[in-house]
Amino acid sequence: MTTKQPTARLRRSPEQVRAAVHQAVVDLLCDPEGEDLNIPAIAQRAGVNHTSVYRRWGSLDTLLADVVTTRLERDSPLGDTGSLRGDLLAWAETSAASIRTPEGRALVRAVILSMPSHPQDQDERAQHFRRRMDSIEQIRRRATARGEHPPPLEQILDQLVAPFYLRAIFGIDPPASGYPELLVNRLLGGTGNDPAGG
Repeated sequence: MTTKQPTARLRRSPEQVRAAVHQAVVDLLCDPEGEDLNIPAIAQRAGVNHTSVYRRWGSLDTLLADVVTTRLERDSPLGDTGSLRGDLLAWAETSAASIRTPEGRALVRAVILSMPSHPQDQDERAQHFRRRMDSIEQIRRRATARGEHPPPLEQILDQLVAPFYLRAIFGIDPPASGYPELLVNRLLGGTGNDPAGG
């Protein structure tokens, strides 16, 4: 078994520590011969003290939620395409690309299949995922400002967001082409919007 040497523990800024810990999570999740995913192993891989990880995130589940939402926000920037359909399609295309990667699938599966037992961990986890839902709300607000009629948030979650997470959980890649368009067309067609327009 080959293991990466931990990064030397030098004085680093909080954001450098956060980036190192996030990368350690990704490395361990994607290494089939790596250690079990736990905070001591993550801290060692990142070159930080495990007490620093506990102090900042509190639990493994909260850390996983932070890693997933941060990566999704990084990989799925919210550009303004000028139409509701264009914005949703751009979001769906980047989401499809993300879960086609081993890293993307591993991250989503890890955080969804982990169940926090402590109420505080559940609250912190929910806060991280609210950041992700805020991006959908931003798309809806822009559409409304343009005079469009976006579907309710719950409908977007059920018909556009959930299929990507479901596929990630079961390790099923989206079809090679056309899947984002299919989901967006179904979503907008079901609310009276023109699937081909904006």
